[in-house]
Formats: sequence, C-alpha cells, structure tokens
Amino acid sequence: MSHAWRPLFVVIGLVALILVVRAIIVPADFQAKNGDYKYQWHRVGNEEDWKNFKVKYQGRDYCKDCHSAQYGQATSSKHALVQCENCHGPAIEHPVNPAKLTIDKSRELCLRCHAKLPYRPAVYAGLPAGPIPLKMQDGEQHNPGIECVTCHDVHRAGFKGGK
Repeated sequence: MSHAWRPLFVVIGLVALILVVRAIIVPADFQAKNGDYKYQWHRVGNEEDWKNFKVKYQGRDYCKDCHSAQYGQATSSKHALVQCENCHGPAIEHPVNPAKLTIDKSRELCLRCHAKLPYRPAVYAGLPAGPIPLKMQDGEQHNPGIECVTCHDVHRAGFKGGK
C-alpha cells in the first residue's frame, strides 16, 4: 500500500467516527418539520413542552390599551423602535400584579444604546452617529452621578418640559 493512501483512510475513519457519534448524541426525533430546513430544526417530541411554555414578554401592543398616553408618545418619538419591556421588564404578571413590573431608570440602561464608543464611526452609511441616528454621550463626562430621566422624558425621547 502506498503512503499516499494512509491519510485517505485516516480521513474516512474520522468521518465514520463523527457519523457514529452524531447518531448516538442527536435524538432520533430531531428534524426539520414542515420542510423548512432553515428555521424548523427542533425535537418533535418536545413540541408540547414549548406550547405550554409561558411567554414572559408581551410586546408593545399589550401596553397600549391601559397606557395609551405613554404608548402614543413613545411610538411617535425617536424611541419608536424600542419595545416598552426593554425598560419596564417583562410584563408576564403585570395585569395580575402591577407591582411586579419594574422600571429601570438607571444610566446604564440608557447607555446601552447611547454610549459613545471609540470604535463607532462618527458617520456611518451617510447618517450621523451610526445606522440609527442616536445622540451619543460619554457616560463619564455627561452629567455624572445623576440619572438620565432627571432631565429627559424617555417616552418623548426629549428634554422634560418640552425643551
């Protein structure tokens, strides 16, 4: 046997080993259901568990009936793409227990989107400050020690008092 065949046998052996291990590890009911091979891969025997899973986040439309003023302000402001639960937490138990809903007024929450980052270009795709024109702030320089909501109305995405 030629020395050139040995690497081929090693590769064939590794492929066979991988296929055997895969057959042992991957459950038999793991498949792409409904023929959609991009998003439908899951364990078919686990479907009932996921149907019974309680959804924690409800989405903005869940809030609009009871909080129409804030909903109207937020959806017509620069924060229109931000879901209510990004700041207020998951609304899973909100109608039953209103105190369960948290309101995060921390600077860190605002700086998740508005932090001036050294690697973010000043002009990106022709828009100032990035693909979504956000006002960037240096958290250490801009009013350190006070919460952003002291001066800013987050639902209107502007200064309090209409400034």
